[in-house]
Amino acid sequence: MFMALLPSDLAPSFSLLLIFASFFTSATTAAFGLGGGAMLIALMTTVMNPLIAVPVHGAVQLGSNGGRAMVRFPHIVWPFFIWFCIGSALGVAIGGQIAHLLPENLFRGLIGLFLIYIAWGPKLKAVLTSSPLTALTGTVTATIGMITGVSGPLVIGFLQGLADRRAIIATHAALMTVQNILKLAAFTLLGFQFATYLPLILMMVATGFLGTLVGSKMLDGLSEQIFRKIFKLILTILALWLLAQTILA
Repeated sequence: MFMALLPSDLAPSFSLLLIFASFFTSATTAAFGLGGGAMLIALMTTVMNPLIAVPVHGAVQLGSNGGRAMVRFPHIVWPFFIWFCIGSALGVAIGGQIAHLLPENLFRGLIGLFLIYIAWGPKLKAVLTSSPLTALTGTVTATIGMITGVSGPLVIGFLQGLADRRAIIATHAALMTVQNILKLAAFTLLGFQFATYLPLILMMVATGFLGTLVGSKMLDGLSEQIFRKIFKLILTILALWLLAQTILA
């Protein structure tokens, strides 16, 4: 009965792998702010057609980010949230129209270079105090997210100027929740049939929420200094992985 609910075009073992992976990747993001979504899309694109993996990943990430936003709701920085959402709506519309026209590897490489700058360059603080730059950030990251399925690391790069690690995690989760909702709406309008993958999505969302609870406990146990060091390490590893994918493609 359980197996009958899983997508027929995906081996049951692969479906189970994705369900368990959702737990661990959500825990990673809840604890350290990033890495989980990128790891999950990397795994999904190895077992699924990328044209299917990106929208399904967006649906799963909606559950993951939404759960994390609820758990960390008191720490969300709302002024940044509002302007970012306005820009994201435009970015999703643009990305949905041009996603099939642009080389995905180009964007992966550019994201990798940007993450190296985020990890080791001067901190980006202007976007936190400038409404036009915040809206532009939403537009650019949403456009790229529609093409590659990876926008979370870009978004959190603009949030590292926040002083509290909990504010970074909470605001990032809220911003990504909005982008995921917009992405799902766009993919639906473009004709993607989510119903076929709904049982798998719901199972991955459920295990992802459990991972969020575990990762949130880990975050509370970290000092700000340790969090920043691990944050920089994950950024660097993710950047090198994206650059390696671009070079080897």
